[in-house]
Amino acid sequence: MSARIVLTLALLPACLAPAFARTPPAMAPQAQQADRIQVGKSERRMRLYRDGKLIRTYAILLGDAPVGHKRQQGDERTPEGDYRVSGRNPNSRFHLSLRVSYPNEADRKQARARGVDPGGDIMIHGGTPKGYMRDWTDGCIALTDAQIEEVWSLVPTGTPIRIDP
Repeated sequence: MSARIVLTLALLPACLAPAFARTPPAMAPQAQQADRIQVGKSERRMRLYRDGKLIRTYAILLGDAPVGHKRQQGDERTPEGDYRVSGRNPNSRFHLSLRVSYPNEADRKQARARGVDPGGDIMIHGGTPKGYMRDWTDGCIALTDAQIEEVWSLVPTGTPIRIDP
């Protein structure tokens, strides 16, 4: 059985469960919240910063085709560039999720020029089983449920996110 099928089967009960059956984690006090996120795709790391100081580092998993900038719907790439956390979903089918503001105007322009849909719904979300080491998303940034709960409490809507190759 392929790893993707095994992961899908592992996530299936979470997808069928009632949406986030408990209250999502509360926001940390403002003085503890991140004011910037930096993602290094090649090193599979996401870092949270506050006033220029590193406050957290997480191992992450990406889309099934992680090399290169997302160019269109369905390419399974994680975008690269400067974005923001543009929303929060406490009822995500992947536990919790923070929306990344992809596509931006430049992404839409390049997609239009190529006659394709740039895609969307890029999130930082949970759902990765602990110890799972293979990229599996359709272009999102995946964490474990415990990690996304911590990130949820530390990252307010509007936080800038830089995604590097």
